[in-house]
Amino acid sequence: MSDDQAVLQGSTTREGFAVLGHAIRREPGIFVLSTIGSVLFAVLTVADAWVLGWATDNVVIPAFRDGEIGAGLLWAVLGLFVGVAILRAVGIVARRLGAGIMQYRMQAHTRRAVTRQYLTLPMEWHQRHPTGQLLSNAYSDVEAAWAPIAPLPMALGTVVMMVIAVVQMLLADLVLAIVGLLVFPAVVVANLAYQRLASPLMTHAQGLRAEVSEIAHESFDGAMVVKTLGRETEETDRFRVKAHELRDVNIRAGAIRAAFDPTLASLPNVGVLVVLAVGVSRVMSGATDAGDVVTVAYLLTIVSFPIRAIGWLLGEFPRSVVGFRRTEAVLAATGSMTYGDERMSDASRGARLEVDDLHYAYDPDNPLLQGVSFDVEPGRTVAVVGQTASGKSTLTGLMTRLVDPDAGRIRIDGNDLRDLAKGALAGSVALVPQTAFLFDDTVRGNVTLGDDIGDDEVWAALRAAQADGFVAALGSGLDTQLGERGTSLSGGQCQRLSLARALVRHPRLLILDDATSAVDPEVEARILATLRQSEKDSTLVVVAYRKATIGLADEVIHLADGQIADRGTHAELLDRSPAYARLVNAYEQAAHEERP
Repeated sequence: MSDDQAVLQGSTTREGFAVLGHAIRREPGIFVLSTIGSVLFAVLTVADAWVLGWATDNVVIPAFRDGEIGAGLLWAVLGLFVGVAILRAVGIVARRLGAGIMQYRMQAHTRRAVTRQYLTLPMEWHQRHPTGQLLSNAYSDVEAAWAPIAPLPMALGTVVMMVIAVVQMLLADLVLAIVGLLVFPAVVVANLAYQRLASPLMTHAQGLRAEVSEIAHESFDGAMVVKTLGRETEETDRFRVKAHELRDVNIRAGAIRAAFDPTLASLPNVGVLVVLAVGVSRVMSGATDAGDVVTVAYLLTIVSFPIRAIGWLLGEFPRSVVGFRRTEAVLAATGSMTYGDERMSDASRGARLEVDDLHYAYDPDNPLLQGVSFDVEPGRTVAVVGQTASGKSTLTGLMTRLVDPDAGRIRIDGNDLRDLAKGALAGSVALVPQTAFLFDDTVRGNVTLGDDIGDDEVWAALRAAQADGFVAALGSGLDTQLGERGTSLSGGQCQRLSLARALVRHPRLLILDDATSAVDPEVEARILATLRQSEKDSTLVVVAYRKATIGLADEVIHLADGQIADRGTHAELLDRSPAYARLVNAYEQAAHEERP
């Protein structure tokens, strides 16, 4: 059973109040303020009837009887009405302001928690969840979860209004009060019917919002592919199908809500008619007075507003519970990654890397890495070479613990990566992927990522990455805004900034996953030569294709069919391994043919 289907189990009303309980416990002060404001509004709304009655008995009727009205009484009536109006306005402001602050605080808190969890969860968890779903969790699900906060203070305040009115009804005429209060079981039945019909649609709608977000994200992210291959119409049609499906589900949910709201509003009016009918019979039989009938009927009309307010609250529950469940599923997720409490050494020398009998598979029936074992001594440079899909990038992910192996161990300075404390690895190991990602920030911001790093260090890292020249030529140097994903730069420039981002942190183990593939061979050779000189205290693992790059390594590891086929220097492998020679020669030939 999916998380969305699980929400249908049990009482939606009970779960909805439980969701509100989370908000109340987190923001008790704001909740009390908004509730006091709502209660003040409710009491003064009922007090209006008392003021009107007092003015009628003590001012209006005597004025008709005596033909004059005292100035003091007139000012008293005016003062009462104005005082009640001002206090009621204060109650409205306190209620609305408190509810708004509480709702937006809970949304901000939940969004921060969800985003923080996204950054904490391992990559294997993200691989199982599409981006559209993650966007929906952080946006529409959060809004849905806390939507009932807006009508909550109003509903609680009107409960006070309803209690006062019900007590007055019971004091006026017990029989008529009981007849009028039969409205409440009808309200409960209507609410249960609404939740039974609306909850499945709300659940489906929240899932469709995630799918619509995913399609939109893919279309925008792959805009170049869509445009160059002329797939605009097909992508538009794909989006339209899901958007129309979401529209239809929302319309069906809206139709149910449209029937629920007027039904809820009409029930008190039906109760008034029944009370009047029964009251007429009781007046004719002498069992009650006409004034009591009018009093009960009027008070029942006052009760209609609290019933509507409670209906607004209950009407938000199905969508709220679905949204809350979806965000809680993210916050409760742990992935399969656990951490220890070990810390990395603070030594300035390169780290020692040990890969011991490593196994990994995305699909259990098709293992990718099988029994991979090698070690890299501190300060050495090792190139990993292999055909496409041989497991090279997966190996780099395992060495930086983006994922954990199915079997085997990876140690750095003798520490198993799984025994390290959370965040300990990032201080000593850096990965530069093939696909460079740049933020919509300045050059400095993209290199430092907010760390307290001086400009001198930034320029030193840029020089090591052969990026100082083009950065200096930019309009504002380090302060140049790069745009989303670095759209103002070439692919090679993006890769060099990504490399500088890693170098500025002086990692003891630097892993380059074909991180210079978009760079000219001459520039790449200078980068690697500089790395070997300026980063001689770092251990370097390079996923490489070009002979010039591979030739700079102290040792080469040839991966084939998920295993280490051979290892040695580049010259040694060329002499004794025909498969390796064919591979690197093929890469070199392909690169040569791609040049204009």
